[in-house]
Amino acid sequence: MTVQKFIKYNSLDINGQVLNDEHNLELNVLEKSGNYLVHKDILRHQISKKQGTTSTKTRSEVRGGGRKPWKQKGTGRARAGSNRSPLWKGGGVIFGPKPKKIVLKLNKKERKLALQTLLYNKRNVISVIDNLESIVDSPNTKTFTNICNNCDIKLEQKVLIIVSKKTTPLKLSVRNLENVELISASNLNTLSLLKAKQILLTSLAVNDIKEIYCG
Repeated sequence: MTVQKFIKYNSLDINGQVLNDEHNLELNVLEKSGNYLVHKDILRHQISKKQGTTSTKTRSEVRGGGRKPWKQKGTGRARAGSNRSPLWKGGGVIFGPKPKKIVLKLNKKERKLALQTLLYNKRNVISVIDNLESIVDSPNTKTFTNICNNCDIKLEQKVLIIVSKKTTPLKLSVRNLENVELISASNLNTLSLLKAKQILLTSLAVNDIKEIYCG
């Protein structure tokens, strides 16, 4: 059963001061079976990352083996048609792995519901900062670190930065920070949300989340 929940956030500036801007998120949350849906979406995300390129050669794909090793009858040995038989050393593999793409299907509505449930469960570790994309206009890790310190974001823990659009200066600024993951709101996923100990949203990303996932 889905329940509507409302979350209110006040924006912070780069100095950590609370602004008058207020952001509201209206989320549809699964109260009882939410963990099952979140787990299913995480499995889907992890399975989609598999390359699926493992491969072995069958007897027809191994080089050689075209000639019959010896005649069918009269030698006293077991009959053999090819030295690339799976019974022979250097032969093919029976029922070995082949390249394949594994897809775990999840309905779009279920995926949105899982994301909204997880966002609500993480509501106490979410902070909203105003215009981060435009403030970081040059690649500077030190500047970004100072902004995080001002907003009480601890970089020793896993931090998820959700922006409306990943800009080049912002990407270069967080590239050297081991525990920081930068993601756009359109690519938001349950695995990144679950791993994060602290979440930093920009004001534009909040609007994107409303439009994409809460609509």
